[in-house]
Amino acid sequence: MPPAQRHPTMADVAERAGVSTSTVSRTLRGLSTVSPEVRARVERAARELDFAISRQAASLVTGKTGTVAVLVCTLNSWFMGSALSALGPMLRAADLELNLYVVPDLDERASFFKRLPARRNADALLVFSFDLTDEETARLDDLGMPVIYVSQHVDGRPSVYVDDVAGALNGTRHLLNLGHRRIAFLQAVGSSGFSFSSSERLLGYQQALTEAGLPLDEDLVVATPFPDKHGTAKALGKLLSLREPPTAVFAEHDEAAVAAIRVLRAAQIGVPEQMSVLGFDDHPVADLFDLSTVAQSPSDIGREAGELALRLINDPDADHARHIVLPSHVIPRATTAPLFQAQNRGQEQAGSP
Repeated sequence: MPPAQRHPTMADVAERAGVSTSTVSRTLRGLSTVSPEVRARVERAARELDFAISRQAASLVTGKTGTVAVLVCTLNSWFMGSALSALGPMLRAADLELNLYVVPDLDERASFFKRLPARRNADALLVFSFDLTDEETARLDDLGMPVIYVSQHVDGRPSVYVDDVAGALNGTRHLLNLGHRRIAFLQAVGSSGFSFSSSERLLGYQQALTEAGLPLDEDLVVATPFPDKHGTAKALGKLLSLREPPTAVFAEHDEAAVAAIRVLRAAQIGVPEQMSVLGFDDHPVADLFDLSTVAQSPSDIGREAGELALRLINDPDADHARHIVLPSHVIPRATTAPLFQAQNRGQEQAGSP
């Protein structure tokens, strides 16, 4: 019986090409640190030997796993789905795999931070929309790999996020420019368990009112559990029972804005005839309801986060405290209108036979 044929190794390719095994690994993984001439020699040697590189073999030589890990608290959101749908293909194009860690509750979260499985299984970790304690942040600092914070700003660490303050500032200005002076802010408590965007959007709303010379009225900021139709009705009822009720509502995100529109219309309060409503995100439901909103792009956020991860993995001298801030923009649709024009239209409709 003839002896089993030995499969070629990376060392065999290196010997034939006249280079080191680490150069073979860098070449076959597509890294840009190899010259075109050396790349051609290594690829020719690999073809001649019918050699196929394994990720495990490359890891032994380079110390890299070829994997990027992602930590999320949920997959049940439009934002997360859109961001990951953009991130996945761009990582695959760079010959990197994506390893997903979902920690939806406190037990799973405690287990993750106790074991830190990403320490052994990834070259970088992307932390999506996650409120972390100081202790948890310190644990991630000790991973020995780039940790990129996505959809949030973390001092001294690489971050990719939309400027929520500027977005909410411009959204509130849109309502002010329509003549509204009593503008409420609807916070959606518990929609993601993540407070960074919520607090930043509230800050932008407050800055716009201060800029316009208007007092900050705490009664105009209400919170509602989300999703909870009864809670939304209760929050709007509080606003509508004020001595001077608002003429516009700026909701923290589009889904909360749509919930508010449903409650208002069920109560026979016209939108925008009696109440303008503005959301944030440009969720697909915004187009369905013709909702005015402040648009952001989770796909762009996902791609930028992936690009930053690649830079930090491949370049040890890259800036590990870099912040990439993406823009937002107001999209006016049918749920916001000039104050007096909307009121006059509402009166005409009420008086029509």
